[in-house]
Amino acid sequence: MKVVLENLTKIFPSRNKKSNEEVVAVNNFSFTIPDGKLIGLLGPSGCGKSTTLYMISGLQKPSGGKIYFGDDDVTEVSTENRGVGLVFQNYALYPHMTVKQNILFPLQNLKGADKLSKEEMLSRAYEAAKLVQLEELMERKPSELSGGQQQRVAIARALVKMPRVLLLDEPLSNLDARLRLQTREEIRRIQRETKITTVFVTHDQEEAMSISDMIVVMKLGVVQQIGAPQEVYDNPVNLFVAKFLGTPPINVFNGHVKGEKLYIGEDAVLEVKNVPDQEVIVGIRPEGFYLAEDGALSCELSSIEVMGRDVSIVSKNAACTAPVIRSIIDADTPINPAAKTVRYNLRKNKVFIFNKETEERIYFEVN
Repeated sequence: MKVVLENLTKIFPSRNKKSNEEVVAVNNFSFTIPDGKLIGLLGPSGCGKSTTLYMISGLQKPSGGKIYFGDDDVTEVSTENRGVGLVFQNYALYPHMTVKQNILFPLQNLKGADKLSKEEMLSRAYEAAKLVQLEELMERKPSELSGGQQQRVAIARALVKMPRVLLLDEPLSNLDARLRLQTREEIRRIQRETKITTVFVTHDQEEAMSISDMIVVMKLGVVQQIGAPQEVYDNPVNLFVAKFLGTPPINVFNGHVKGEKLYIGEDAVLEVKNVPDQEVIVGIRPEGFYLAEDGALSCELSSIEVMGRDVSIVSKNAACTAPVIRSIIDADTPINPAAKTVRYNLRKNKVFIFNKETEERIYFEVN
């Protein structure tokens, strides 16, 4: 099911009686979610991602704009009539019911032409349970399940109605690190098997990038960038997107361009053809550094952290906006831990420059 968001806007009334200033939670959001794809809505708390999800579901009414499921305008359609499956952060399972009863519950409330026989309901419930690999646990209560299993019950309950659109609101936030990894893989598998158009809300960029076909990065209710995860990572349109994506985060420096050369401090680190002289912000991904005895960028060595496959070099530079620089180097690269300085050359495709005032990307030739 294709989902079209057309100039979607949500404005909440002010809670401050003195200023009476309205809060724009989502501002003029337009996007077409392709049929059968998993889309990640990504951004920090308060960016409008959950509000967008609630408008798609019908739990909140837009202040402006339209929502289409396929060719159907569902903007004014109630949640129960939209054909959506909702999975929340807190599972919202009925503690007194078994897994089977929890999954069956949405089907038992169907009325009229949609009403199913007992046999049909059981068949659907077991199909949904099998999809999330819970068919052996159908007689257990939620209190007898792990957090990951409870979340899978919530997903099965959403899927049993055969929704047109599946909506997941930070479904992994209450799980520990290992379960998060396992459950997000399960969500991706289930989505691929069912081919249900899915919207996944998270503030965890690694989570969004690992399972999404496309990500939508939001800030203060405004869409910053939409694209395939790797494309957005490799080509951020502004400093916010560059900083939000990536672990470890991008290293940010104050720099300047002079004579088509990019300077960090006194070091001329790159040629940047057709970029006029100006003060700039420089972002360098951790994997964008490589050691060289005569490297263009000089930094003060702080420590070396061995991570197995890679080595993280922690260093300092007066032009860096953070206390330390983190660069990821291949573990086979020889490093002298007693050295006071390290010198780097930079991989051009991992270096981004941004306008000092607007923080928008300034493009230069990479080849």
